[in-house]
Amino acid sequence: MSNRILIVDDEQEIADLIQVYLQNENYTVFKFYSAKEALKCINETNLDLAILDVMLPDGNGFTICQKIREKHNYPVIMLTAKEEETDKITGLTLGADDYITKPFRPLEMVARVKAQLRRYKKYNSVPVPDEAIITHSGLVIDVNTHECLLNEKPLSLTPTEFSILRILCEQKGNVVSSEQLFHEIWGDEYFSKSNNTITVHIRHLREKMNDSVENPKYIKTVWGVGYKIEK
Repeated sequence: MSNRILIVDDEQEIADLIQVYLQNENYTVFKFYSAKEALKCINETNLDLAILDVMLPDGNGFTICQKIREKHNYPVIMLTAKEEETDKITGLTLGADDYITKPFRPLEMVARVKAQLRRYKKYNSVPVPDEAIITHSGLVIDVNTHECLLNEKPLSLTPTEFSILRILCEQKGNVVSSEQLFHEIWGDEYFSKSNNTITVHIRHLREKMNDSVENPKYIKTVWGVGYKIEK
């Protein structure tokens, strides 16, 4: 069965363009121009990924992202029409995994979709050894079930947050740069020094784990280098 992708954008030409490129990759596309129709699809359809425009005539992509995260953990990519950090940070904080600024290159969109699906399927569908359980100071990460516990309480993490925490724990004691994290997670070449995607996800992780920047119990910032979890 092909991957099922939701596209929500009130700019018909953009939505149609994304649809063509994704269908050329043999994805099944559900395309809508309004929030109301999209929300109905989310409730009735088993999806594998969502591409959400921030600005919609009857709502916004942030609200749709929140609704998705109430029940689902498949990847969400936000589309923003302007280079405003606030839009990007808001989307990531609400559970989005990536964002793309308009205008964008269609092939970049396809690459990001593939990267998100590859990672999502890897940790949700493909069996991994039963011993793939990582533990550290009250933190338990089960790579097989994609679940995370902190002091025996479940942590609700997005796929990207889960991946970052898993990588840092697997590299326990070593510093992992933002570039390394980005390429490990997205697997593409679109990282740039100005990209604060990883920074936002790290901050959100710390908030969920009640971890501080000044006296971290888990994620330590090594300034100018990257992040690490001490052994």
